[in-house]
Amino acid sequence: MSRRCVVTGAAGGIGLAIAEALVERGDRVLLADLDEQRLAEAGERLGQPWIAGDVAAEPGIAALIETADAEFGGIDLYVANAGVFRGFGLAADEFDWSLSWDVNVMAHVRAARALVPRWSVENPGVFAVTASAAGLLTQLGSPTYAVTKRAAVGFAEWLAATYGDRGVQVAALCPMGVATPMAEAGETVSDPQGRLAHASVTAAGETLTPQEAARVLLEAIDEGRLLALPHESVGTMYARKAQDTDHWVTGMQRFRSALGD
Repeated sequence: MSRRCVVTGAAGGIGLAIAEALVERGDRVLLADLDEQRLAEAGERLGQPWIAGDVAAEPGIAALIETADAEFGGIDLYVANAGVFRGFGLAADEFDWSLSWDVNVMAHVRAARALVPRWSVENPGVFAVTASAAGLLTQLGSPTYAVTKRAAVGFAEWLAATYGDRGVQVAALCPMGVATPMAEAGETVSDPQGRLAHASVTAAGETLTPQEAARVLLEAIDEGRLLALPHESVGTMYARKAQDTDHWVTGMQRFRSALGD
């Protein structure tokens, strides 16, 4: 049966790959992003509706849901994929922190406020978020990303624990490096902590395609799993971190030093 889906941050990268995979499955997808030109191109190519706007803010979320209702008559799957990667070291300013918190965390909270009350055991729904391996481990060089992605995972866990047996399935995508425009932007970063942040992602493991990340997320949803880990090593590192956090921190210090910081 065709699902009624919404994907934010869908003009490119992982969001677009998720939208493409859903359409290939026969689902209907409403694409959302701030980049109207690229979004329109993606929507027209996929033959799906789209809406440009700020999906971190309540008015933008309300407009997004209203459009999905008008187009599809409801929402079965919401993928909160939009995110930002900015703010490096302790020099990260108030704007970096505020924007990161708003897009990487509160966008999920605000969307869930509007959607979760609609869903029930009789009328179930799926709430998926694109977090990061940084949400399970950490992110060298960027405290804003490390903290807000940890919060994104934490919110997903809370949502699953609170509503998972009430018709709300939750999934959190937590990849390491993925070849996206956000990752490619790291090549132009001049800040030393910014270079460290991007170098640590590249050095930590294989850089996957957005399509590979999308496939793992949809597999996790199909199998009813909370965590979608495109890089299997993340699960191992997460377990080791929990088992001996001090040893893990020491290892991260060595990793940081090896990268030249």
